Amino acid sequence: MPSSTTITTTSMVITPTHFTKHHQKFVAEAEEKEEKEEFELLSQECKELLLSLPKEKGWRTPFLYQFEGFWCQPKEIQSIISFQKHFKSKESDVILATIPKSGTTWLKALVFAIINRKRYSNTQNHPLLTSNPHDLVPFLEYKLYANNQVPELSNVFPDDHDQPRTFATHVPYPSLEESIKNSENVKIVYLCRNPFDTFISSWHFINKLRPESLPGKFSLEDAFKMYCNGVVGLGPFWEHMLGYWNESLKRPKKVLFLKYEDMKEDIVSNLKELASFLGFPFSVEEERENVIEEIAKLCSFEKLKELEVNKSGKAMTFSKQFENKHLFRKGIVGDWVNYLNPSMVNQLSQLMEEKFEGSGLSFKVL
Repeated sequence: MPSSTTITTTSMVITPTHFTKHHQKFVAEAEEKEEKEEFELLSQECKELLLSLPKEKGWRTPFLYQFEGFWCQPKEIQSIISFQKHFKSKESDVILATIPKSGTTWLKALVFAIINRKRYSNTQNHPLLTSNPHDLVPFLEYKLYANNQVPELSNVFPDDHDQPRTFATHVPYPSLEESIKNSENVKIVYLCRNPFDTFISSWHFINKLRPESLPGKFSLEDAFKMYCNGVVGLGPFWEHMLGYWNESLKRPKKVLFLKYEDMKEDIVSNLKELASFLGFPFSVEEERENVIEEIAKLCSFEKLKELEVNKSGKAMTFSKQFENKHLFRKGIVGDWVNYLNPSMVNQLSQLMEEKFEGSGLSFKVL
């Protein structure tokens, strides 16, 4: 037998190109299946509309569609249309508006606590201790008008007390129902967050909720590219922010524009401004008794995160449940520095400078 032997085989070598093509086909098939399942839940009207809209790859759904200038999931479009057709505001209504992952849960808790502080003066038995803020302040598009339903709002807000009806929305200002925009008395509170932190929070959140049928984790690089192109839920983010920002400049008594970072830095001053805007100002006695600080503590990220309802509870969005714990990650300012490289920081900084130029709206970059 020779001292050395050359062995040849005919087995196929799987090259990177082979793998990439196979993976792309697998992803495409999974996306097609997911899209079909999404479509089955839509009305015929919405299905026909989607066929006429521009679409791009989505973050947690196969595609996002450009509707009224913003990128939306199919079910969001259907619920926004239902909301626009059927909702009629009352003069005392309060609308809490945010772009996703900008402190929505926190804002809901704070406003609920401010408006209802006379009803629930004892913080030991407060509804926020046993209910997630999203259950106390319902979303217009994700809850009340989801799945093409038309709710009887008198059942949601019975007239047994004089507190205003309080709703939440991620809908951009131009797409709000007309009676909300036309009323001088309906109050809108908009909370925004530095786009750097909003992006990182969104990326983490989407990967937690990404359907198992869509393979793999949604990469930071892919998400960042889409974010900077404006292709993100209810984005472009700059158009969403500027819509409410410009309206707050025109009608400051109607729209209050708050920043997440400012509230983190000085919660007491911001809560005093918020309460006054809503028509529920803190009295001198309440300030002396530290009521503002108590509300801030009750609604703090740390307090809410440790509550059992927010650790093990579930909420319903459209026809699916998601775990409340996914709403609470870090809640800090500046976490983006742990994820974005210098090139990304430069790109997003330049984009923000370009889009916000001349508006008066700006954000600090660490």
